Amino acid sequence: MSKLKSDFFIRDFSHIYIEKNVIDHPMTRDILKRFPEAVRVEIDHYKDVFNRSRQQFPVQKQSQKLILAEKTGEKVYPGADVSQDFGHEHFYYTSSILNCIYNCSYCYLQGMFPSSNIVMFVNQEDFFQEVDALLARHPVYLAISYDTDLLAFERIAPFASRWIEFARERETLTIELRTKSVNYAAIRHFQPAENVVLAWTLSPDEVIRRYEPLTPSLDMRLKSMKQAMDDGWRVRVSFDPILYIHDWQAQYKACVARTFSTLPADKIEDVSIGVFRMARDYLKNIRRTGSQSDLIYYPFECRDGVYSYPEELAEQMIRFVRGEVEQYIHPENIYL
Repeated sequence: MSKLKSDFFIRDFSHIYIEKNVIDHPMTRDILKRFPEAVRVEIDHYKDVFNRSRQQFPVQKQSQKLILAEKTGEKVYPGADVSQDFGHEHFYYTSSILNCIYNCSYCYLQGMFPSSNIVMFVNQEDFFQEVDALLARHPVYLAISYDTDLLAFERIAPFASRWIEFARERETLTIELRTKSVNYAAIRHFQPAENVVLAWTLSPDEVIRRYEPLTPSLDMRLKSMKQAMDDGWRVRVSFDPILYIHDWQAQYKACVARTFSTLPADKIEDVSIGVFRMARDYLKNIRRTGSQSDLIYYPFECRDGVYSYPEELAEQMIRFVRGEVEQYIHPENIYL
């Protein structure tokens, strides 16, 4: 697979699996129009393909297939303890898409799911209905792009656009769209919404080269962020996860400096900082697949079911990066 440094493309899928009950859904039809040459396979339920045994996540990553499905049951979940809530009492997340086009070595998805194929839940209207039910009880802060990179898929299925349109009409809803993509152009036609936060994950060049090889470069991400900020969007900077690599202090110092030499600090919504962390079972699953990444085999410590760097090292890393960020951003606007 070639190293994709831009998101201005539509990934080709050789096969598209379609649940029989969503064949005539409008979003299904729109997605299928983009892939006229793909082999279409009707299935009863997406898990018949996605959850089958003896799949090899790393191998499938080389030729991902697309699965179009209906999400049933619960669609909105309380935010995980390892995720930042940015001061919001009612923090939730939802997943319109499972899995990602990128292949970052540290991504928990490779240990969370049995398959690397892409699942798109086309029944977006049911997600909206569930969020409305929550909004009837209290305000909601909703992360919509944790189990995928939603913006990177926008030219295939406009989930991000629909979430923005939905949020615009609901003052007590705040959504965060997190991404490494440079596909901002796909949503630039929207007027900025006060209750939508666009969050970019940033990494040093060496981390991108070694552990995020299919993602856009740091400079390209910063260019997209600057454009979004100039257009009036609320933009969040995320240095997360910080990785313990050779010369990590110099790498992250340079990354922070380049970020704030490109982005006007007074227009940044806030900054999040965190070290590598992963649920115990996910990391064990990744190691079982025979991952070739040295990152995965670091002797992490397990605390409360989560693997991360030894506590003293983790605190040192966060303290260092926070110190660099505080040269530009007020401490009240930094989240750990």
